[in-house]
Amino acid sequence: MREIGERYLRKIYYNLKTCALWLFMAGLTGVGVGAFSSAFSFCLKKVTMLRGEYPFLLYFLPAGGIVIILLYHLCGVRQDKGTNIIMTAVHGKDQDVPAYMAPLIFAATIITHLFGGSAGREGAALQMGASIGNTIGRLFKFEEGDRKLLVMSGMSAAFSAVFGTPLAAAIFPMEMISVGIMHYAALVPCVFSSIVANRFAVNMGINPEAFMIHGIPELTFLNSAKIVLLGIFCAGLSVVFCLFLKGAGLFYSKFFKNAYIRAMAGGFLVIGMTLLIGTYDYNGAGTEMIAKAIEGSVPAYAFLLKMLLTALTLAAGYKGGEIVPAFFTGATFGCLFGHVFGISPSLCAATGMLALFCGVTNCPIASMLIGFELFGFEGVPYILIAISISYMLSGYHGLYKEQIIVYSKYHPKFINRQSGDESFDGQDYE
Repeated sequence: MREIGERYLRKIYYNLKTCALWLFMAGLTGVGVGAFSSAFSFCLKKVTMLRGEYPFLLYFLPAGGIVIILLYHLCGVRQDKGTNIIMTAVHGKDQDVPAYMAPLIFAATIITHLFGGSAGREGAALQMGASIGNTIGRLFKFEEGDRKLLVMSGMSAAFSAVFGTPLAAAIFPMEMISVGIMHYAALVPCVFSSIVANRFAVNMGINPEAFMIHGIPELTFLNSAKIVLLGIFCAGLSVVFCLFLKGAGLFYSKFFKNAYIRAMAGGFLVIGMTLLIGTYDYNGAGTEMIAKAIEGSVPAYAFLLKMLLTALTLAAGYKGGEIVPAFFTGATFGCLFGHVFGISPSLCAATGMLALFCGVTNCPIASMLIGFELFGFEGVPYILIAISISYMLSGYHGLYKEQIIVYSKYHPKFINRQSGDESFDGQDYE
């Protein structure tokens, strides 16, 4: 009896010790990543204001592209895998997340936004957080498996600090790495680092995004059917979004073999498109246009222009990420849908934004949490409907080719295939 009691006490001691360790590491990661991400957000805000005051900075975009490629080459990076390198590292495929990734993606994203590249910021934040988390793990001599938890913890902290959605940030890395399962061992470090980083950023003056949906209609069969249709359209549009990025990459690879020439060509194409459009609304992240979409007033073609400019920017070697452009695309398309089908454009913009994000990331839970944090709970039924439809009908496409789809979207079965895998035998659809 005494031995049994001692055994249970040892287990309790081990659990408490492990919990205390991860609380400490999560707090440390949250502070470190929160500080770095707050500086990142502050710099992004300043360069965006600077570009607004001096529009001629756009003409220096090709030169900025050359600087970005040079910085990566100086660090020994000839072919940047972006967020995919994090996926590969967590999956344990003999890949590490280098310490230089954080300052490198920081500088490259600031350059991209300063000179008017059409890119986001959360993708860059994920890479920064992963790099810092892995570096902390190395400094404390953690073994490889535990460093993976710190990588995800860092990603949560960065996403939370930059975008201001700690609930979604806590879940997003655990969900995005392997679709169909979650790495619940990372729950404590991800939750606590997300909260710590968010509070750090708020105290540093980085205010979280928040929107209000106007004119939410009564939940009826007809309105629900319209939102189902919106979810179907957003699923298809999410595939188109991914194909735009892939197609732009193939275009540049075919016609511009040299990375420096590719960056210059991409810069000139973005300049030309911007002059042709006649507005700077599609340069940078585009959060102002998202707000306008939720107010119910954006051009009908806005979603197409943002997809095109984002693809031309990122495929040329500029940095920032695809997440905010995906929000932009979904919100502006949703606004158009609302006007065409006679249902609140504001509601459809918010719903479309989340549905398209779900389609490109394959992360329905994180999408729902983002919706709750950004828009509150008033339009929850519509948001849930659109996200669930988009998740199923977007298939196995996604932004990150190293993302593993562990379980089928259509049947309760194990498939273990990569996102965007073109080899298809049809068995999963039978």
